[in-house]
Amino acid sequence: MPYLTSTGAAVRTSGAERFGLGVPGYAHPLLAPAEWAELSRPGTPLHWAVLNIDDGPGARPDPHCLEAAGRLRNARERALRGDAPDDTVRAAAGGRLLGHLDLAFGVRPAGELLADARAFLDWYRVGGFFLDRCPAGRAELPAARRLTSTLAALLADSDSADEQGGRLVLGHDTHPYPGYAEAADQLVTFRGPWTDYRWSQVAGWTAAYEPSRFAHFVHGIPRTHLEEAMRIARWQGAGTIFFTDRDDEKGQTDPFAALPSYWDEFVSRIGPGISE
Repeated sequence: MPYLTSTGAAVRTSGAERFGLGVPGYAHPLLAPAEWAELSRPGTPLHWAVLNIDDGPGARPDPHCLEAAGRLRNARERALRGDAPDDTVRAAAGGRLLGHLDLAFGVRPAGELLADARAFLDWYRVGGFFLDRCPAGRAELPAARRLTSTLAALLADSDSADEQGGRLVLGHDTHPYPGYAEAADQLVTFRGPWTDYRWSQVAGWTAAYEPSRFAHFVHGIPRTHLEEAMRIARWQGAGTIFFTDRDDEKGQTDPFAALPSYWDEFVSRIGPGISE
């Protein structure tokens, strides 16, 4: 186990919190039917999954994505009603489908982003949004807050809204300026290879928040290091994770687009009744 340090206050180490899956975006349902089927399978400890069609909602409703979104929505509703006793994580966290919005590090106009958000709501009835390539600096924070406030209002007015509300996730992929923690429900504070993750450090300010506020996406993790990676995630206070042995080499342009080879073991480790 590598030596991990923080940049400030002590991080959580109790290990009492339960992990859940955040899926940064599988390939198109036509190309990855097994991946999308796994998301709606009872007992899959899903916090949320991202729907991304051509870096957004696409030009028109896609029938394959409509079907996948419907299955995921039905699984969520069954879990919330208590009809699927094994889906305790999904019931607690919502198991939402999030629409992918590419902020391009703050360059894209708000009007374009809101148009994409409305299309996701109208076509796919998403339960929130994943704001990819979100800026992380202090100067960009006011604009990010305005955007997330507007998106929250859109979600509240949509027919996707329920008692739990919608979900907004900021994809910084690194530790941003601390104020971003108040701008959304969750921040992605790590996305990258295992070779970096195993030696990574956590920002001290994150210790003031619950693990449900942070997500980590790590690729290139060998099966033999899966337990170690989960210990690091707990130590660093992440509640939502996605780990895979796939990497971005040998033509695999997106290591998160498909299931890891150890998917069943990964799910069993973080599913109901599994503790570390």
